[in-house]
Formats: sequence, structure tokens, C-alpha cells
Amino acid sequence: MDNLTKLNLDEYKPLRDVVFENLREAILEGKVSPGQRLMEVQLAEQLGVSRTPVREAIRKLELEGLVVMLPRKGAYVANMSLKDIIDVLEIRASLEGLSASLAAERISEDDIKKLEQIAGDFKKSTSDSDVEALLKMDVEFHECIFKATNNKKLHQLINSLWEQVYRFRVTYISDYDSSVNIIKEHELILDAIKKGDSELAKRYATEHIEKAEQFIIDRAMNNKEN
Repeated sequence: MDNLTKLNLDEYKPLRDVVFENLREAILEGKVSPGQRLMEVQLAEQLGVSRTPVREAIRKLELEGLVVMLPRKGAYVANMSLKDIIDVLEIRASLEGLSASLAAERISEDDIKKLEQIAGDFKKSTSDSDVEALLKMDVEFHECIFKATNNKKLHQLINSLWEQVYRFRVTYISDYDSSVNIIKEHELILDAIKKGDSELAKRYATEHIEKAEQFIIDRAMNNKEN
């Protein structure tokens, strides 16, 4: 946990929320490794806060599935198996399909323009091999679709699933062939939404996630063989 630094406190947010957001980001970005123990005293010292907000943050991370509490051992960063990842992506494929279908029926002209802009930015970032920008653009593209559904519950549910597989999305998008394929997949989804074709949008969005799932399965099998 040496990657953690003292917090830049936000006076407009409760301290427990600032600690939670920073720990959550550290886990999602791999600064704190899966299986690593989260020790309250050490975390409090590194972040420059008391143990209470750290304890509250850990409890909240447990509710999100990012941390597990082991009896008589303490808190650990959750470790996801290949089966766990596949299970999450199977659910995501269905929910992403539903989101694209609803977006095709409900999206505004402003949001269509925003999707077009994001798709263009993603393509440019692929040419520049800018993985950080690619991740940002990919999140923004899907976020725009989720918001266009006008269904907050669906939006929240998908986001919680996204977070569970964040580390593996980094691996997927970092692969050049995958990022090039994503350009085309985004274009197909966008085109179907622009046409108001909910069934086609659903199909392309579902296939988009299924291809990511297959990539992860293939990568795991290759690693096993090697």
C-alpha cells in the first residue's frame, strides 16, 4: 500500500466519503492488489486521517464487493476468479443490450452529438496508443448511453458491475487489436441508436460485451498453457 498518499481533503464532502473514494479508486486502478490486506492503522497513517473514516470506508467497500471480511483475519481486497469475471460480464451483456435498446427509443439529439464526439475521440486515442484516454472515452461512451435510458436504477446497477471488472477492462483496452475492434463496435451501436432501431442497438451492445468476455477467456487459456 505504499502507492497511497495523504489525502487532499475536500471541505464540501464528509471525510468518510473522501477516504472511501480514494480507497475505491486505488483498488480499481490496481494500486492496492487483489488479496492484499487492508490494515486500518496503516491506511489511516498513509492517508493522514483517523481510523474511524477508514473503518467506515472499508465497510462501504465490502458492500460494493470490492473488499471481503474474513473472520479473525480482517479486511482484504476481493480477488475475482475467471468464473466471477465471466458471471459479471454475462449480466453486463444483457444489461448493456437493454440500455442500448432503451437509448434508441429515448435519446436526445444533444446526446447523439455527444456520442459521435466521444466515438471520434476514442478513435484518435487509439491512433495515439493512449490507454488512459481510451479508458476515459470508453467509460464516457457507455455512460452517455446509460443516461439516455432515463432509468437511474438500471444506470446504477450497470455501474456497480463495471467497477467489479475495471482491472480487466484495462487489459482488454490495452490490447491494440481489441481497441481497434472497439471503434467499429461503438460505431455500430451508435448507428443503430441514431436510427432508433432498438433491436439492432440491443444486439450490437450485447455482442460488444460478449467479445470482451471471449477475449478474457482466451487470455486466461493462453496463460494456463504457458
